[in-house]
Amino acid sequence: MLRTTRWVWLVVLLTIVAAGQSSNPTTAEAAQDQLPSAPAPQNNVPKPLPLPPPPPATPAPGPQLGEAGTAPPPGPPNERDQMMYTLRVQTNFVVVPVTVKDLRGHLVEGLGKADFAVFEDGTEQKIRFFTSDPFPLSAAVVLDIGLPDQVLRKVNDTLPALTAAFSQFDEIALYTYGDTVQKEHDFSAVTDRYAASIKRLKKEGTKGGAPVASGPLGQPSPTVNGKSMDPNVRPGGPYVNYREAHVLNDAILAAAEDLAARPKDRRKLIFVISDGKEVGSRANYPGVLKVLLSNSISVYGVAVGDTALPLVDDLEKINVPRSGYGNILPRYAKTTGGDIFAEFDSTAIENAYSHATEQARNQYTLGYNAKSTGPGNSYRSIEVIVHRPYLKVHAKDGYYPLPIAPAL
Repeated sequence: MLRTTRWVWLVVLLTIVAAGQSSNPTTAEAAQDQLPSAPAPQNNVPKPLPLPPPPPATPAPGPQLGEAGTAPPPGPPNERDQMMYTLRVQTNFVVVPVTVKDLRGHLVEGLGKADFAVFEDGTEQKIRFFTSDPFPLSAAVVLDIGLPDQVLRKVNDTLPALTAAFSQFDEIALYTYGDTVQKEHDFSAVTDRYAASIKRLKKEGTKGGAPVASGPLGQPSPTVNGKSMDPNVRPGGPYVNYREAHVLNDAILAAAEDLAARPKDRRKLIFVISDGKEVGSRANYPGVLKVLLSNSISVYGVAVGDTALPLVDDLEKINVPRSGYGNILPRYAKTTGGDIFAEFDSTAIENAYSHATEQARNQYTLGYNAKSTGPGNSYRSIEVIVHRPYLKVHAKDGYYPLPIAPAL
């Protein structure tokens, strides 16, 4: 009986506990019920950046009309526009290459800016630029193929030495002339291919000897009433005064016009191999000289043939009426600041090539601001003085200023 009563109380107790759990949730369950709900799943693709505002529309060219049909007044010009409206280019800077030698003809080194003085039209100028650094060369080689055949053969044999006188930084062009001017090679660096091309250049000169019109050595000239039909035949004499063309002025002018277009940071020179005779050119000496001096071009010459002899050279400088100039190379060289090398044999000609290029490359360079005289281009004289005794100065005698550039 007692055992049965215990089981009854146990069933009642379990019933009460079960009823309490169903009506009072636990603390953990209550805390869980108080948590916020989880957010809904979102798309993780990033949002695109906002686009910049569109640029303002570009107005069509031409005047833009307002509401009243008239163009709106222009806005104030900015600083850049004002500078472009007032910009004007004017070149007054003069460059003077100068060669200084001692009494033995050797180049003098080691001079400074204070050793020089430059005068333009008699007024001393302030030297703004000075350097003794060498410049690369732009050289136009002008070869006279109207020389006697034996002289031209000698010159042809020296042409390989001519190319060897220039460095890899130089550029040369080759011109030949007789009765016409021919450009054989355009400006190019001195390479093995260029040197081989120069070496293959072979020209024939004129036959040597005094021409005659009668006798066993010449052909008789046709005559009418006892007078020769050839105006070159002197009355009563058998010799013929043939007037062959040597267009030296035309050749120098052609080379100078091409050199004027070469870069300004190069030393420009014309290297003439000739006897210096001038006959039959269309260009005259003053006109060619103006082109040379306007573009800072110097003329160097190797006098060959008869003009290489001192006595003949002096006589040939005399101008015989209606026969052209015997030798005008010294005039070109002196006025432009170049030099003349009178050589007779092949070895001396080869040495002249190296001496001329060395002298042209190693010069003192002076620069000054010239006075402005407006749009005129009249000739201005230059004199360079070295404040040291027993020295000889070679510089151009003057120049022609270039025209003033128009306003931009």
